[in-house]
Amino acid sequence: MRLPDDGDTRLRAVCPACHTVHYDNPLNVVGTIPVWGTQVLLCKRNIEPRKGFWTLPAGFMELHESLAQGAARETDEEAGADIEMQSLFTLIDVPKVGQVHFFFLAQLKSDRFNPGHETMEARLFEEADIPWDDLAFRTVRETLRAFYADRAAGEFGFHQQVIS
Repeated sequence: MRLPDDGDTRLRAVCPACHTVHYDNPLNVVGTIPVWGTQVLLCKRNIEPRKGFWTLPAGFMELHESLAQGAARETDEEAGADIEMQSLFTLIDVPKVGQVHFFFLAQLKSDRFNPGHETMEARLFEEADIPWDDLAFRTVRETLRAFYADRAAGEFGFHQQVIS
């Protein structure tokens, strides 16, 4: 690790031979809040971290896709759910682990699912039945709390926060 030759003030991984700077930047996690009537779709994780815990369908954004494309892809891969993508709902910075999480509202077109290998089970939940103590990630918990608060208020907004 050293300071790059271009005046950058942060220590970076710099190739000693060609002086190429190798940046270590945050990863984007993209997902959806798939809704069917009054129910929300959750997936029980079949992979670590947090195997056996429930989550919204989400995962790492790939190169050459937009946030919305990545969220739709992850929803299909994890839940096998057919959705109509709606607006961006939450943006949650998680600097401690070098991630930024983006969740979109999504309308399910069907209540039939075909979960991929990363998911043990995909299931619809009413608000009263959400397994709050068995949610995999704090970003999912915060997104669901904002979703239900907005639904009760009758208007969906955009929510941004930082989780330390």
